[in-house]
Amino acid sequence: MNTATAEAEPQVTRVGDIAFNDAAALLARHALQLHHVADGAPIPGSYWGEPEAGIIASDVYVRNDTPVHSMLHEACHLIVLPPERRALVHTDATDSVPEEDATCYLQIVLAEQLPGVGSAQLMADMDAWGYTYRLGSTRAWFEQDAEDAKAWLIERGLL
Repeated sequence: MNTATAEAEPQVTRVGDIAFNDAAALLARHALQLHHVADGAPIPGSYWGEPEAGIIASDVYVRNDTPVHSMLHEACHLIVLPPERRALVHTDATDSVPEEDATCYLQIVLAEQLPGVGSAQLMADMDAWGYTYRLGSTRAWFEQDAEDAKAWLIERGLL
């Protein structure tokens, strides 16, 4: 990443700001493997391009400059999929609005299990990065408008 890009990006928690082993252990509990990509190297499976996380099957790829919200978001895309669909994923995992909503909800829940992050910080980072919700903020959506996403996750045994 060049300096001009870094200055233009919002200040959010990055993978390099947390213990990589904590993030790898969290993802491993969901049968995912976290891979560290060298600084400046292309991130395999990145839908939005660097520094956003990438996904291929059960693998999540990040660099130190990857936002933690991106790592969790892409990992949660894989978590919400049944194993047979997960195995086919390369770069783009979303198949429906309910899956996207469930992914956003789950990333907030999992952030609470990640030392040095937490749900409140993740929601602030999501807002800073530009996630948009009809109630105006990630927290408002999570607390007041995400019943369907929560129910979707509970129905599938993910919460």
